[in-house]
Amino acid sequence: MFSIPPANAPKSAAAASAGAGDLVKDSSDRAFMADVIEASRSVPVIVDFWAPWCGPCKQLGPILEKVVLAAKGAVRLVKIDTDQNPMIASQLRVQSIPAVYAFFQGRPVDGFMGALPESQVKTFVERLVKLAGSAGGGEGDMLEEALAHAREALEAGDVQTASEIYGEILQAEPENAAAYAGLIRCLIKADDTTRARQMLDKAPEAIAKDKELVSIRADLELAEQAANAGPIPELMEKVAHDADDHQARYDLAMALYAAGKREAAVDALLEIVRRDRAWNEEAARKQLVKFFEAFGPTDPLTVQTRRRLSSILFS
Repeated sequence: MFSIPPANAPKSAAAASAGAGDLVKDSSDRAFMADVIEASRSVPVIVDFWAPWCGPCKQLGPILEKVVLAAKGAVRLVKIDTDQNPMIASQLRVQSIPAVYAFFQGRPVDGFMGALPESQVKTFVERLVKLAGSAGGGEGDMLEEALAHAREALEAGDVQTASEIYGEILQAEPENAAAYAGLIRCLIKADDTTRARQMLDKAPEAIAKDKELVSIRADLELAEQAANAGPIPELMEKVAHDADDHQARYDLAMALYAAGKREAAVDALLEIVRRDRAWNEEAARKQLVKFFEAFGPTDPLTVQTRRRLSSILFS
């Protein structure tokens, strides 16, 4: 999301004559975060969604460039060819082009569809300049927007985009716990647990005990334990044959956890505590605590299991 557009990307007339960082530029899906979201932290950024075959786009484009350049830095213009870069247009639900969106402080604040005459474009830009002049701050909103975008990308399986956004945030704020944790989760998602643990171990002291990092550390330790737990059917057979085989039940709990069966894993550990809470130096209770760390304190399963565990311990 933050890479430089290809050298052969089509250039508008104004963008071709402008240097890097000037007021009008061509961009892409991958550069959208840097060129639009990040840039709009301090100045409104107008995004022109266009395509080479679109007649009205050819009418509107030069007008937008002219008015933006006349504003002398009060706004910027980013042009995105939707044929080459369909992702952002799709996310913004652009149905037809030309489509124009204005971003300020990391979020869309205005826009219009179709080709407008120069007078209306001027009014549009003046409205944005006035909005920027009356607004203050916005850095916190921008950060939250970026973190939300990264989380959505990771949840959607787009590890590359998520890691790029988290990386950009960490360049600006090396001790941002949410971004640091997010980047580690990207490594885990990519099955690079070695680098994930290295990064976790090297976490800045100021954030090392953040709840997100504590959760990740517990999750990694549980995953390592679960990898050696054994096949579920065999362990279930052992437990069925001997209900007091606590080691088999403990291994079953870890195997269930590895399979994503969190509730069943919790139930197995609770049953060990119920039958023999002191077994193996309270291993089942301690493992439940590690589960709670991995799930997070507000997870419904954590809350429910804490109640059940207390009921068993104090009955």
